[in-house]
Amino acid sequence: MKASMAETELGLPKNTLAALAYLLGWFSGVAVLFLSKDRAVRFHAMQSVVVFGVLTALSVLPVIKELTLGLVPLFWLVLMLVLMYKASTGEEWEVPVVGKIVRGLLERM
Repeated sequence: MKASMAETELGLPKNTLAALAYLLGWFSGVAVLFLSKDRAVRFHAMQSVVVFGVLTALSVLPVIKELTLGLVPLFWLVLMLVLMYKASTGEEWEVPVVGKIVRGLLERM
């Protein structure tokens, strides 16, 4: 789905705010989630919270560090850049599995 270029209540274009939801991982996702009322922006914010929250939790487990050879930070960076690009172009790209979970969480909010 493509989001429109309309401005949010914060004065930023929706695509820009959606991309910013990924910039600092789950932290910026939480901030944007509470600041925005736009459905598309909130989708990106919630997806950021879930994806980067899980990656944060995984990155502190010694077993995961061993199994992934410490590549979680590289995966984090690549995923963040892809998600920011997709959001900035107005695409509501769902991370496999996570996207459906996020949509379910947003329906309950």
